[in-house]
Amino acid sequence: MEAMAMFFLAVLVMGLSVNSQLETEFYFSSCPEAEDIVRSTVESHLDKDPTVAAGLLRLHFHDCFVQGCDGSVLIAGASAERNALANTRLRGFEVIDDAKTQLEASCPGVVSCADILALAARDAVDLSDGPRWSVPTGRRDGRVSLSSQVTTLPAPFDSVDVQLQKFAAKGLDDHDLVTLVGAHTIGQTGCAFVSYRLYNFKSTGNSDPTINPSFLTHLQSRCPKGGDGSKRVSLDRDSQFSFGTSFFENVRDGNAVLESDQRLWGDAETRRIVEKYASNTRGLRFDFEFAKAMIKLSTIDVKSGTEGEIRKICSKFN
Repeated sequence: MEAMAMFFLAVLVMGLSVNSQLETEFYFSSCPEAEDIVRSTVESHLDKDPTVAAGLLRLHFHDCFVQGCDGSVLIAGASAERNALANTRLRGFEVIDDAKTQLEASCPGVVSCADILALAARDAVDLSDGPRWSVPTGRRDGRVSLSSQVTTLPAPFDSVDVQLQKFAAKGLDDHDLVTLVGAHTIGQTGCAFVSYRLYNFKSTGNSDPTINPSFLTHLQSRCPKGGDGSKRVSLDRDSQFSFGTSFFENVRDGNAVLESDQRLWGDAETRRIVEKYASNTRGLRFDFEFAKAMIKLSTIDVKSGTEGEIRKICSKFN
């Protein structure tokens, strides 16, 4: 029954409309092994460190939210995007570089770094027991990467209104917001982004009242007052390495780690969506909606045709 459900999920996702500049199986003739190479690379890295899955997903999200999905976040350099404050803890660059090296050996100058990142994000979810979808490809790599342009990323202390504004600016709606935040089911954060909720929320000297008391005790044990702000905390206490709907159950129950995540329960419209996913424990509805939202995200302001370039090394412009 589960296999049949996943089959129908795949069929439905394949039928979704995508950006007309992109197409599935773009590399069918020019580099037929492209997607297999990316997947095997992601799998080998996840075997060594399963936390890389969330890193790849976040890397793709951060890429698309600044100048579109053009691989600009991969560029190295003092003034590049990856050195912006909001990007200092991004991970997964080595996975993309590894896949690119293999692809250049097999199909030199064909597969863009932006496409590798989009494919790797999909594979990271799939290999974490999440959905698999057909990624539209054909993106070109951007020629600009500036840390000064990293100003539109959602922040862990954003209100729902601010989150909605930032998503709307990228053509994403409230449903996309809640669905994509569900990626936190396999994520982690540092105590620095949590502690202010635990000990002195809004300068009250008290904790955030929306935190479930029993969960507050758990968080305080993980992030002691005055402790190491870089210590990692799972964003989903129930399934750090497995993609599923328990994240939404935690939001419903006051067990969200980030303030921005817990705020989704305090807004009538986003609460309705959280509740829908939390009540669908098998996760098939969320799997389909997440795949759909990821396709939408991955087509934001893409460069194609003769725009941009196909980088030889993902961290350097040609």
